[in-house]
Formats: sequence, C-alpha cells, structure tokens
Amino acid sequence: MGDKHKGTCFCGAVEIEVTGEPLGMGYCHCSSCRSWSAGPINAFTLWKPDNVNVTRGVDKLREFHKSSNSLRKWCDACGGHVMTEHPQWGLVDVYAATIPTLSFKPGVHVNYAETVLAMKDGLPKLRDFPKELGGTGEALSE
Repeated sequence: MGDKHKGTCFCGAVEIEVTGEPLGMGYCHCSSCRSWSAGPINAFTLWKPDNVNVTRGVDKLREFHKSSNSLRKWCDACGGHVMTEHPQWGLVDVYAATIPTLSFKPGVHVNYAETVLAMKDGLPKLRDFPKELGGTGEALSE
C-alpha cells in the first residue's frame, strides 16, 4: 500500500494513519473552510476512505454536518480539527497540518472565487471545483 504517515489532533488523543499517496492536495478558499479552519485558506489532502484509519481515540471524535457534503470531525478533548469526510465524492480530506510527515505538494486552489487572500504561486485557480467533482472547472487568473 506504500507510505504510511501518522498524525494527531492538537492534544494527541486522536491519532490517524494515512496509507499510500493522496489523490490530490491543494488549498480551499470557500467561506465554510475558512470559518472552520479559522484561517484565510484550508490546506487539504484527499484520500480514499480505505486509506485513512483512526488508530487511537475514535471515541474522542465528534462530527459536525453543516451540509451532507462535508462531515467535519474534531477531537472533543482539545477541539483540534482532524478531517472531513466527503461522501458525495468518496473522499476524505485529512488536513495537511494533521499529517506533518507527509510532504505537502499542492496542485490546485479550489473555490478561488471566494478568496480573501490572493496567492500568486503559479498553481491553477478554479472558480469552484473541478468538473469531475461537480464544479465548473473554470480557471481564474492569479
């Protein structure tokens, strides 16, 4: 299955392990991710659900469903955000900061039409999501 990386919530009560390679990495600029992450952007890594395992503290994980598209999970001991399940895509977003041993190599910005922090890094900037994930796939200029 390839490489394994472990990460934890802020206090360490919840530990996760990801196996193999992420299907994608990048930045989300949508207002929901900004609000949830308490930052101007959210760095994501996308995985198949079978490649993400909670190895400790599953009883500490809680979920919030603002919509059925994003099942956000955090540790109830420290409030540290861990991951978001996206059932409509069959993907799990493990926040890049949660898995520090993974080399973060972003490939795209999504929901860039909502950005509050312009970034000039040469990566594609999509208005919303790629077509294969139900978006327009429309690229915006830096």
